Amino acid sequence: VPTPYNLKTRPADLKPRLLSARTAAHLQRSKSGKAARCCPVPAVMVSCGTLEKPNILTVAWCGTVCTNPPKTYISLRPERYSYPIIKERGCYVINLTTSSLVRAADFCGVRSGRDVDKFEAMNLHAAPALELDDTPTIAESPVSIECRVTDIIPLGTHDMFLADIVSVDVADELIVDGALRLDRAGLAAYAHGEYFALGKKLGDFGFSVRKKKRIKRGK
Repeated sequence: VPTPYNLKTRPADLKPRLLSARTAAHLQRSKSGKAARCCPVPAVMVSCGTLEKPNILTVAWCGTVCTNPPKTYISLRPERYSYPIIKERGCYVINLTTSSLVRAADFCGVRSGRDVDKFEAMNLHAAPALELDDTPTIAESPVSIECRVTDIIPLGTHDMFLADIVSVDVADELIVDGALRLDRAGLAAYAHGEYFALGKKLGDFGFSVRKKKRIKRGK
């Protein structure tokens, strides 16, 4: 199978991998800049609109851009139903997707709010945001991040909705001894058209350089 790079450039101790035609084709597109992917990503459920007429859209282009002040973003195609709603109201809520919400997340990504009430169709419930007036969150999501739009940046196929994070609403069961335990949320991720449950913990920040504690032994 032809590959988009020269396998001879690999270190001698690494064996070349045979790629499927589909994978090789994808890598070739990525190399040419036509199909860039950073995976996995959080396929978040973004709620918008009002409590009387709420809507949900699923977004993969989403992330943190600044710690202080806390800022985030979502990137949307202008033709999406929710685009003018978020633009007009100037706010949205990022609801984290769990394994139990994956079916709903997928549905909300392939069906349009023009045609269906997604809350009703997926048996979800709109709860009022804590800081954003008349703005829905998804009650079934364990973490809802309330966002107020500061800038809309045209990028090409998508426009970025840059926003200040004004509140983070967390389910009580995820707060243990004052600490946020997202490992208990059962979060899901998205990569190359597929959904995955987050699994085994491999380490925590800084573990690679942390000194091991010495165990004192009695004489």
